[in-house]
Amino acid sequence: MRRMITASGRYVDTRVNACAGSSGCRPGIVVHHWHKRGSASRGVGWVYASRDGRGDGIARWLVKKPSGAWKTGGKWKRAGRVGGGDFVETSWGRDGHTGPIYPRGTRVCVQFQGLTAKACVTLK
Repeated sequence: MRRMITASGRYVDTRVNACAGSSGCRPGIVVHHWHKRGSASRGVGWVYASRDGRGDGIARWLVKKPSGAWKTGGKWKRAGRVGGGDFVETSWGRDGHTGPIYPRGTRVCVQFQGLTAKACVTLK
């Protein structure tokens, strides 16, 4: 997992990513989240899902607050092919300090239909 942290004014912007599966990145996730310095809340600006392998992809993202149950963060959405190969991707949200707010320690995962593996990150 790689992290990129930048300070933009009063906010800390973080980008985290992870892969799941036994071969390649089936699936992969990147999440941009942000918070005010010293805050225990995290805003999720955007979520990106990708997978390699054959076929199309339909994905959604899930969220689990600490001590909470899994909930759907984004509806099922078709992932499009990239570069004419077997790689597909989709995303939800937009750049900036927008989107839903969750407590620190929340898990965010992406799930593709037909794959048992989920790629997950934790909002730190």
